[in-house]
Amino acid sequence: MQKLSLSLHRDCLDCKCTHHNSGDWLWRALFGLGNGQLGWVAGPAVMLLFSFVTYYTSSLLADCYRSGDPISGKRNYTYMDAARANLNGFKAKICGYLQYLNIVGVTIGYTIAASISMVAIKRSNCFHKNRDDSPCQVDSNPYIIFFAIIEILFSQIPDFDQIWWLSIVAAAMSFTYSSIGLSLGIVQVIKVVSLGSASAGTMSEMEKVCRTLQAFGDIAFAYSYSILLIEIQDTIKAPPPSEAKVMKKATLISVLTTTLFYMLCGCMGYASFGDTAPGNLLTCFGFYNPYWLLDIANAAIVVHLVGAYQVYC
Repeated sequence: MQKLSLSLHRDCLDCKCTHHNSGDWLWRALFGLGNGQLGWVAGPAVMLLFSFVTYYTSSLLADCYRSGDPISGKRNYTYMDAARANLNGFKAKICGYLQYLNIVGVTIGYTIAASISMVAIKRSNCFHKNRDDSPCQVDSNPYIIFFAIIEILFSQIPDFDQIWWLSIVAAAMSFTYSSIGLSLGIVQVIKVVSLGSASAGTMSEMEKVCRTLQAFGDIAFAYSYSILLIEIQDTIKAPPPSEAKVMKKATLISVLTTTLFYMLCGCMGYASFGDTAPGNLLTCFGFYNPYWLLDIANAAIVVHLVGAYQVYC
């Protein structure tokens, strides 16, 4: 009975970690569709490379959660605790500077991404009302300020990032907009096949180079994970097995799940639009209709980012 209880507890913790990991990564599944800039061969190859590197480095970091014995050793509750326990003072400081630089970049990226999705909702409704050829220019600054105010208010709630259902909401929102984007991409591919040709697009050599470099950056950012791994692993309270083993299993499931979504979204985007595939199918208006479905997807992105901002930053 005790073994059964421990087994169920481990499964629950593993599920929670997987939700957390997938939720942290999947919101980027529609951002920077690498295949749209790298093509059928290089795009999937780069995604597989980054997924392998992410899993390997995450496994190494998971082993740093405890100092000494992997089951009874001293816990390192944060990334910096792990850095101080395993590195000398100067190297730990370098890790700290890079960590804070990463956090600043994440906060900027989340704020911009959330405002873009809110603007997309406004523009989507405008296109529906005034037809697709309407300019529908929308200033993003008010939405950036609105998002910042929301985050300031939520940051006043004690331990908001520790709320148990937050990772479940994040995973649900992630699968919502990712599934919508993927479904719209599949529909577009069917249309392209029925017409017998895909959009080839025309770009200068400089534009191709810029978009290729952007694709590398987008894919790398999509697999950025170290900033949260130790904190997520700290939610695993009851070995055996050790927290590291549970975390590695959750990481493997998450990497496989998100890579599958990245591949599908990227391939569908490239098959639909060729080299002119937009960076985000939901906000760059690779599609205009059904507008209400786009609104749901972009609203899900905003909800996800509101919570993710608190957890990450």
